[in-house]
Amino acid sequence: MSERAGRPVASPCVSICALDEQDICTGCQRSVAEIARWSKMDDDERRAVLAMCHERAVAAGLVFS
Repeated sequence: MSERAGRPVASPCVSICALDEQDICTGCQRSVAEIARWSKMDDDERRAVLAMCHERAVAAGLVFS
């Protein structure tokens, strides 16, 4: 479990739910499969998905690293 008082890693959903041509959400940068599995993931899996979301956002020019 998370170090933060047992609270799970929060969803990155920003309520901008639209898929691009690769079925990646333009709001949170998760794939359809990642969105569907999120509630079943443990915190380590969620952190890995968040890292991939960040990489996708950087690649798309949405954030700078």
